Amino acid sequence: SQAGAVVGRSQPAMSLQIKRLEALVGSELIRRSSREIELTETGMLVLDYGRRILGLNVELQHRLQQSQLSGTVRLGIPNEFAMSYLPQILAGFTRRYPDVRLEVVSQLSRDLLNEQKSQQLDLVIAFNEKTDISAAASWTEELVWVQSGETQLEKQEYLPLIVAPKGCTYRDRMLETLDQKAASWQIVYTGTSYGGIRAAVMAGLGVTALARSTVPTELKMVKQSNLLPKLKNARVSLHFLSNKPSELVRRLADFIKQSVVPVQEG
Repeated sequence: SQAGAVVGRSQPAMSLQIKRLEALVGSELIRRSSREIELTETGMLVLDYGRRILGLNVELQHRLQQSQLSGTVRLGIPNEFAMSYLPQILAGFTRRYPDVRLEVVSQLSRDLLNEQKSQQLDLVIAFNEKTDISAAASWTEELVWVQSGETQLEKQEYLPLIVAPKGCTYRDRMLETLDQKAASWQIVYTGTSYGGIRAAVMAGLGVTALARSTVPTELKMVKQSNLLPKLKNARVSLHFLSNKPSELVRRLADFIKQSVVPVQEG
């Protein structure tokens, strides 16, 4: 009865189908008692092969769909996400769709969204606090303070900050939070690349903020305190170039949502 409900058939119809299968196999597949129904040894064998046959069928359909997809997708991704998410995207998506070429641009979210507006990118992962109908998905990233193990903040007159140029979400969050707490701070290093910012933090020049999911192992997350107050979470969205993206762009968006999006919200 439960199996019938799953496939949309009545219990008698399911029983008849099993009898036909047993006649085809030439052996009893199910052993019934007053309390339970269990598979015979032959039934277990047929079940195992049946699952494998269905799995091969699904795999064949998937491979046929893959072979029909080819072309180029232009993907934009923030600098720091390129270090944490991009290897997984490149390895997984290109293995699944070997005839598809990815062209990747890594910049500040603001610049990526501007490039998309000028129709230079098909799909963009970007920090964006605004609700956008072109967003294929959105999630929140927890922002945390990070430093090297050598940094001694308590001995300094002001909080030394390592930031990206104006327009960076991390920079805005840090300055807004510190100003609300009337904290003393000073920008000691401004880097245009994630690599430069990470190097400055590793050198002990100061602290910065990153999404928790992107913090590299060589940096230390710092617990919130009066000196380093809690940062507000940031919203990240996956944006299409248009409301009617191509099948190829949709496949990449689906792959990103399934494999790298940490917290799905919509």
